[in-house]
Amino acid sequence: MPESFTVPQFIDAEDKLLPGVSMRSFVILMVTMFIEMILYATIGFNTILFLVIAIPVLVLGVAFSYLKVNGAPLHFFVLNMVQTTKRPRRRVWDRRYTNMELRDLMKAAPAPPELPPPSKGPLSSSRLQELSLVVNTGGVYKPDEEA
Repeated sequence: MPESFTVPQFIDAEDKLLPGVSMRSFVILMVTMFIEMILYATIGFNTILFLVIAIPVLVLGVAFSYLKVNGAPLHFFVLNMVQTTKRPRRRVWDRRYTNMELRDLMKAAPAPPELPPPSKGPLSSSRLQELSLVVNTGGVYKPDEEA
């Protein structure tokens, strides 16, 4: 009897530090808070300017930490979007025909219709017996060698 193996389940679930906070989201939130502290240290004297810059940074940090697009974290989605815009892999060739080329294509003779592929007839019983004998003997019997 073969041995039983335990197949891991939920391998895409992240380990949680606290309820609702994984290691990835914790690091992203810490980087966001560090950026917020730097912003406060540099432009904290102007409260309106600080809020105009800090609130979008905070929203982006929370979005990158918790938001998922099609089951993947947002930072993977953004990274894939940037790579696609920098180096698209699909190349579309959009050739526009001129009026003269369209007239020439319309005047061209249509291609003859394709013939259906020939169908094979049913096997005769003698041929079927020969094939079963070849299979049963493991290829030792060769029907062509028979005289």
